[in-house]
Amino acid sequence: MTDSTERPVAASGTYRIGGDLPVHRLGYGAMQITGPGIWGEPADRGESLRVLRRAVELGVTLIDTADSYGPFVSEELIAEALHPYPDDLVIATKGGLTRSGPGQWHPVGRPEYLRQCVEMSLRRLRLERIDLYQLHRIDPKVPLDEQIGVLRELRDEGKIRHIGLSEVSVDELEAARKHAPIVSVQNLYNLTSRNSQDVLERCEAEDIAFIPWFPLATGKLAEPGGTLAEAAARHDASPAQLALAWLLHRSPVMLPIPGTSKVAHLEDNLAAAAISLTGDEVARLDALA
Repeated sequence: MTDSTERPVAASGTYRIGGDLPVHRLGYGAMQITGPGIWGEPADRGESLRVLRRAVELGVTLIDTADSYGPFVSEELIAEALHPYPDDLVIATKGGLTRSGPGQWHPVGRPEYLRQCVEMSLRRLRLERIDLYQLHRIDPKVPLDEQIGVLRELRDEGKIRHIGLSEVSVDELEAARKHAPIVSVQNLYNLTSRNSQDVLERCEAEDIAFIPWFPLATGKLAEPGGTLAEAAARHDASPAQLALAWLLHRSPVMLPIPGTSKVAHLEDNLAAAAISLTGDEVARLDALA
């Protein structure tokens, strides 16, 4: 068995989260294995379990989830499908958002609630320590030092290994770093949505992992005759694969986590790891923003 043929995701390269957690750069986001509106059980539980197992078979070593996906459903499915976990698998989860219904999300950053979130994620995921725990949203009603402080305490207690953030500005990132080391940022970023470019650049400068959510915003870009469609045709690839390949070429700290609830779609996405873009192709795709 070789990584290049049996675990093709290895071709995406390796990044060390926090300097000590090596992962293949193309990961899997486990949001879509729940029901509509990221609420409740998936329509096909068996297929969701197959997706998780197939991702690992193909070489994924970073799976990103959150307690609010379902809520709780995504974490439970990951444990059911993959526990006991492979030694090289990093499961990142998030806490700090509550749910009141499909498509509804509300930040809660009280320290006692965040502590409860970590304890319950540990139980659902069947872990003794969470390798990467991310504050899903900063709660504007709670002092930031209290939110980061409790995560630092949980790290010191050995319940989490590293702390990350989600949907933050450069100023918020720097404010959080005053209270604890931050090893990752998860912000919206793709071919057409690059409002977090300054955050990405700060992450590059500080060697902080940048995890773009919603990486596959292809939409009209995938229409015949467009730059993305033409580039995909040259590589005998799908527009989604090109969008992921562009992200991988965009920055060495970029860790895309495309999500899906179908094995066929998963396999298509992960094939992006092997696509090599020329400098001219990258420049033309850069210009699509």
